[in-house]
Amino acid sequence: MQRLYRKRIVLGVGGGIAAYKSAELVRRLRDHGAEVRVVMTQGGREFITPLTLQALSGHPVHLDLLDPAAEAAMGHIELARWADLVLIAPATADLMARLAQGVADDLLTTLVLATNAPVALAPAMNQAMWADPATQANREQLLARGIRLFGPGSGSQACGDIGMGRMLEAEELARAAADCFETGMLTGKHLLITAGPTQENIDPVRYITNHSSGKMGFALAEAAAEAGARVTLVTGPVFLPTPDRVQRIDVVSARDMLAACEAAMPCDILIAAAAVADYRPEVVAPHKLKKDPSTGDGLLLQMVRNPDILATLAGRADRPFCVGFAAETENLLEYAARKLRDKNLDLIVANDVANPSIGFNSEDNAVSVIDRQQHETRFGQASKGHIARALVAFIAERYKES
Repeated sequence: MQRLYRKRIVLGVGGGIAAYKSAELVRRLRDHGAEVRVVMTQGGREFITPLTLQALSGHPVHLDLLDPAAEAAMGHIELARWADLVLIAPATADLMARLAQGVADDLLTTLVLATNAPVALAPAMNQAMWADPATQANREQLLARGIRLFGPGSGSQACGDIGMGRMLEAEELARAAADCFETGMLTGKHLLITAGPTQENIDPVRYITNHSSGKMGFALAEAAAEAGARVTLVTGPVFLPTPDRVQRIDVVSARDMLAACEAAMPCDILIAAAAVADYRPEVVAPHKLKKDPSTGDGLLLQMVRNPDILATLAGRADRPFCVGFAAETENLLEYAARKLRDKNLDLIVANDVANPSIGFNSEDNAVSVIDRQQHETRFGQASKGHIARALVAFIAERYKES
């Protein structure tokens, strides 16, 4: 169940008596480390109060599509991008019907249309309603669109009937939610991933570095582990927890990172997401440099080039499938395509770090992937976790084709 750790789950609460189970579901999801935001339909509010779910989730409950405060920032789009999974529990017969028809007449149904995250429903209704041909037709249509159904289960119902239609219990739903993040696409493969910045010492106190937070690289490592890969994560200095089932190697400088990567070889796929310093001071002072009044206000550092980690690994005889990153502030696709050619890569992921909403230290990202044939595939703005899972799936597919 550690697969739920740090996952972002939007819980939609429909208008059925089973909504009382949603409170326990929020607790279970949070117990397993997930962050939960709740969206309630008008009917859902008739069965359980928003205040209850706010207290349990730790966040205000989202209620109305046309909330002026939320919609000033396009609240439904923000939620859609934020989510790693949209789980609707309970999902009534009416809600399933509206989703099957693509209706967007409230916040929850609009959110489902707007998100790129997986969507799962936990049906809850009377056994006759579940068995009705219209509901079964809606079920088939939703499944065909890739929406997952958790249940329903069989048992006694609030109306006194016994049969299919009962919403699964909270722990069962939490387990099913965790399974959404297990794909097996890369089972048996070894992925080497670099992340974060490097630091190049000037003296024992000062160093040169960059703004990379490591979030994208760590998200990729987590997604690769969920895909069944054996993951080695070589990271510069960052303040991030190690993803579950990932071997982490901490380094400081570019030369340290190269040495760690070479020691981790061979691998099947290399994803070089680290922001590696191109240059380092030629000489590292043995003691802290002091201001010298005779030199005025300036300090002159002689810089030398660092080894090119990605080009070095891509040039090996046991060369893996190589994926690079190009973080640029201008001419994004042109510079990324040049880097792809110069370093002999299979794919390159380009992202615009000049945009603060998707740049360094942001929670979201939006990227374009360029292949050897100069074909571009775009991944629109979403959480870095969601982008990472989409990228890992894309990379796995291209690796199998290579």
